[in-house]
Amino acid sequence: MPQNSSPIALSATLVLGGARSGKSRFAESRARDSGLERVYLATATAGDPEMAARIAHHRERRGDGWRTVEEPLALVAALARAAGPGRVVLVDCLTLWLSNLMHAGRDVDVETGVLAAWLRENPHPVVLVSNEVGLGLVPETPLGRAFRDAQGRLNQAVAEVLPDVAFVAAGLPLWLKRGSKANPS
Repeated sequence: MPQNSSPIALSATLVLGGARSGKSRFAESRARDSGLERVYLATATAGDPEMAARIAHHRERRGDGWRTVEEPLALVAALARAAGPGRVVLVDCLTLWLSNLMHAGRDVDVETGVLAAWLRENPHPVVLVSNEVGLGLVPETPLGRAFRDAQGRLNQAVAEVLPDVAFVAAGLPLWLKRGSKANPS
């Protein structure tokens, strides 16, 4: 938490942005500034040396004070276990979770609906990070277009049920939605 400041009231928040936009750093700062116990729910898997280095960089950057839970597929079950009074859960990121689901042959529309339903009922603070992939070129392959479309539907479903949505570009947040009161946790 910044020196000489009190904790921020934190509502459930979706943080959107492009690759290397600063969305994870912004989400981490929101969780840190809440003054709550912090849980980092990671959806990435270290399938190659480059991804392992990215994961290590994320861990180093966020520093101490986080309990890390790694869950590439069963996101809602992991959220249900991690969320609670006095605690904030940061999910980084929904884009990798979606990719994991597609590679596992799971029904992404069903999984999206389950996540949105859980978020709608959850009384505890969560911060979810997701890529906005619909601003670029149309993907060349059917799989790429299916992923882009599923990511757009996932982002819309989550944004609809959460009170706060921020878009981050160049490390700067633009609040797209500032909703209801902060969660009581």
